[in-house]
Amino acid sequence: MAYLVVREGTSWRDVFRLQPGQVTTVGRAPTNRIVLRDEICSRNHFEVFHSGEGWVLRDLGSRNGTLLDNRQVVGDAELTPGQVIMIGKCQLGFTDDISRPFPDADVTLETETGTSAESVFEPPAEADILDRRSQNRYAMVSPADLGSREGVGLELARLYRLGLEMGVATRSEEVAEVVLEGLFDGSCADIGAVLVLPRNCPEPASPSQLSVLAYRALEDVPYQKVSNFLSGAVLGNQEAVLARDISDDSRLASRDSLGEIHARSVICAPIREGEQVRGLIHLYSTNPDNPLDSEDLEFTLAVADQLAMSLASLRERESLQVGLARVRTENQTLRSQLDMDTELVGDSQAMNELRERILKIAPTGATALVRGESGVGKELVARSIHRNSRRKDGPFVCMNCAALSESLLESELFGHEKGAFTGAVSRKPGKFEQAHTGSLFLDEVGEMSLAIQAKFLRVLEGHSFERVGGGSPVQVDVRVIAATNRDLEQAVHAGSFRKDLYFRLQVVEIDVRPLREHRDDIPHLADHFLKRFAARTGRPVRRLTRGALDILTAYDWPGNIRELQNTVERAVILSADEEVGENDIQLSTLGRLDSESSGTSRASGYREISLEVLEQEHILATLERMDWNKSRAAQILGIERSTLDRKLKRYRVTRPRR
Repeated sequence: MAYLVVREGTSWRDVFRLQPGQVTTVGRAPTNRIVLRDEICSRNHFEVFHSGEGWVLRDLGSRNGTLLDNRQVVGDAELTPGQVIMIGKCQLGFTDDISRPFPDADVTLETETGTSAESVFEPPAEADILDRRSQNRYAMVSPADLGSREGVGLELARLYRLGLEMGVATRSEEVAEVVLEGLFDGSCADIGAVLVLPRNCPEPASPSQLSVLAYRALEDVPYQKVSNFLSGAVLGNQEAVLARDISDDSRLASRDSLGEIHARSVICAPIREGEQVRGLIHLYSTNPDNPLDSEDLEFTLAVADQLAMSLASLRERESLQVGLARVRTENQTLRSQLDMDTELVGDSQAMNELRERILKIAPTGATALVRGESGVGKELVARSIHRNSRRKDGPFVCMNCAALSESLLESELFGHEKGAFTGAVSRKPGKFEQAHTGSLFLDEVGEMSLAIQAKFLRVLEGHSFERVGGGSPVQVDVRVIAATNRDLEQAVHAGSFRKDLYFRLQVVEIDVRPLREHRDDIPHLADHFLKRFAARTGRPVRRLTRGALDILTAYDWPGNIRELQNTVERAVILSADEEVGENDIQLSTLGRLDSESSGTSRASGYREISLEVLEQEHILATLERMDWNKSRAAQILGIERSTLDRKLKRYRVTRPRR
């Protein structure tokens, strides 16, 4: 360890610990770590830093120079323990052992935090500290005290008014100014300051780390910080201190602090937040006939405790505001990215008609039913309806009705109360509540059970609903956009879909045509997907060759746009060049299966079978071709694996044994 010890008159008094990696500056300017109030001293006079194995003094081009043991310092000078640095009448000793006195030393050395180092000399008399407080009495006042203790009711009223004014402030500086004004009104203080420590300040805190948050003086007097001894004692003990006649006490005042403003009494109170001190309140009285007293001390401590809570609330509010601003920015960025990823691409007549229909339907707020094969982009159509509606600033919530069992689907749609079923550890709002003031997109709505359909219909008709396990009605304002690839009319005739729900959903209908019916859009879509996946994966792919485009355009795309997207993504990943060629295009066998099936149908003539039977035959043929690899078959069919499992369960079909 190494230290610089400042000499005042005949006393070596203030001790500053030197830290390796930290430059200690000395000068007249208040920005220096060690401030010397001597006109001979330059604003930035010299600095001390660790270099190699020792400590070095560097003169900063001072006007009157720096003496080291009476020798002029030119440039850098290596320091050795026991040397004395002189600037005019100021002296600073360099030592590695503060228990060893300097020449002519006759007092105990004191550190920045007010603790004493052992010395062979007699210590001075105790400082004139009149009172200490660790707790303020107002926090423990009972109703009986209001009448029995003189002045308590008035002081509580002052604290109450001050608390209201602090609650209105929106910045920490405003709160600090309100506090000083309130303290001045209730005491004889004529100078005061609120000082704070930096956030995440390591323990133990040092007085040198305090910065002025607010300052107030009845006369035009510049702020002079209280002595390091007093600040260090309050920071260390977390007690408010009242001291008297400190201008005559070498331990509580120095020429560079209270001595210049002739302070006769001072209060120093900690701003405590739990076990941590966040700063200090300093109050000075320069009037010897009207000094600060113990009542002022207790009131100041109470105000400091209120200030700590107010500053903590402001920090939390600021943190929430920063977090909210960040979330809003991220949300806007995600919305922009989502808009780019979900735009309807294509210039064919079919796409232009689809856009026109969306623009007609979107502003009305009517329930919409989007129909089409799997993979045609029904969710994109629903998002486009939402973005062009009056609800565009509200949430857009998606729900796949075929992905969950009946009980889980009800919980997801309408929410549940705590304890409604095993695993319901807390209340959970459903998709309807999440979509309040926005749009709810329900995909594969034809897969709903009849029980869920009944409850769903009531909500569509404007009625309130109850969460699973709850009894309180919940009212929401939601626009429903439903989608299906099923023949709902046939489902109504079969009794698996409610007729009244069918008519309620079919207010306006959008039929999205399969990709094979607007092949002109395939090159535009393929180029759009290529650029997106090239940017996302960092691949150098720029374009598709003419041969690759011809292959894509000639294919029937049974999986529609979703299959095209997956095919282009696969080609981008596998391609090693700037162009995606014919060999990079890997199509599924499903298109060929469809062609073969179509050829067989034409050869054998018309078969009188339902779409459901045809779907079953097609699914089983795909599974056979994929050797019953369900994940691969589901990808080719353009449906979820769970949907495929559910269909097989309905068909009562299992993999045949070989």
